Amino acid sequence: MTQFNNRIRQVVLLLVISFFGFLIIKELYVFLPGLMGALTFYILGRERYFKLTENRGWKPALTALSFILIFLLVIASPLYYTVVLVSPKITNVFSHADELKVGIQALSDKLKQFTGEELLSEKNMSSLESNLANFIPTFLNSSATILGNMLVMFFVLFFMLTGGREMEKTVKEFIPLHQENIAALAQETKHMVKANAIGIPLISIVQGLAACLGYLIFGLDDALMWGFLTGIFAFFPIVGTMLIWVPLVIYLYSQGLSTPATGLLIYSLVVTGNVDYLARVSLMKKIGNVHPLVTVFGVIVGLQLFGFMGFIFGPLVFSYVIILIKIYAHEFVDLSKTPL
Repeated sequence: MTQFNNRIRQVVLLLVISFFGFLIIKELYVFLPGLMGALTFYILGRERYFKLTENRGWKPALTALSFILIFLLVIASPLYYTVVLVSPKITNVFSHADELKVGIQALSDKLKQFTGEELLSEKNMSSLESNLANFIPTFLNSSATILGNMLVMFFVLFFMLTGGREMEKTVKEFIPLHQENIAALAQETKHMVKANAIGIPLISIVQGLAACLGYLIFGLDDALMWGFLTGIFAFFPIVGTMLIWVPLVIYLYSQGLSTPATGLLIYSLVVTGNVDYLARVSLMKKIGNVHPLVTVFGVIVGLQLFGFMGFIFGPLVFSYVIILIKIYAHEFVDLSKTPL
């Protein structure tokens, strides 16, 4: 009877903990990318941080602040220059709306020749104008969310670094696995995070260079700047680079430059678009031995779950599923007794 009562109390306590855990996660979900970002930077910097503080005697708090400053510069510098470069261009587009419509119509006519479908119908144009009108409020709201996540990320990162040893010890105690399997999970996390954190910027650089070459070939002014912006937006797979080259194609059509516009359209679809896939598959395979399917589907799932940090943690989720299946088989299944 006593054992039964203890079991009831255990179940009730677990339900209460689960309920409050659900409430906390629900309210903090908007900051999940920031928390994931803090974990990413912690994994990238922990070894160097521990060497400086434990072997060389650096002060933990000042060292953590130094790391945060370096990470902030790595993130903020490209974002700052992107905003500085893009803002005047957006202002210029809105001040020449009639030319924009002409360019869109010319692009629509050209695509209709290839596909037989009309891009710019009256209904589509009305929808486009509505989306442009809602763009600025949506962008400002997204910017506020990104800024909030960055503040959370660096705030959490400070305490993760200064209390890293205790945090790792506590996490190990709560994971209900043998030590060798915990070590395998830790190694897989470290391996995948580093592979994505290094591989994704390299992919963006490669795609930016490929796009820059196309802009030079077809005579666009400021090709280096547009290549830089294409590389930044290449962080978003498949559609990211289209946010740069599609408006450029429309601009060329609006200026009556049909031949360069058509050439850039074909180049962007064939070269720039496929460089993303080829670089993502080949580089991620070489850097971290990450299977192409894990990379592609991991990013798709990760963006839905974690936002921007899904580029790193999406493939990690897929890898976790695979390694947890292996750990389950190792811990709970006696393969020697499994019939063939």
